[in-house]
Amino acid sequence: MRKLRLALPLLAAVSVGGCQSSTGTGALGGAALGGLVGSFGGNAGWGALIGAGAGAGAGYLYEQSQQSRERAYYGGRGAGRYRDDRRYY
Repeated sequence: MRKLRLALPLLAAVSVGGCQSSTGTGALGGAALGGLVGSFGGNAGWGALIGAGAGAGAGYLYEQSQQSRERAYYGGRGAGRYRDDRRYY
C-alpha cells in the first residue's frame, strides 16, 4: 500500500509530461517540492499530488503567456515588413 501511495504522484507527473513542455516541467517540479513539504507533515504522497497539480497549472499559464508574447512579436514584425518606408524620410 505504501508503494502505491508513492507511485501515484509519479504516475500523475509522467502523464502530464506528455502535454506541453512547461506544463510537464511545472508538474514535475511541483511534485518534487510538494513531496518534500508533505513529508514534513507526514503525507508525502498527497503533498506531491497537490504540488503536481499546482505546478502543472503554473506551467500551463507560463506556456500560454510565452505563446502570446511570441504571436505578438511575430505579428508586429510582419506588420513592419509591409510598411511603406518612404513616408518616414
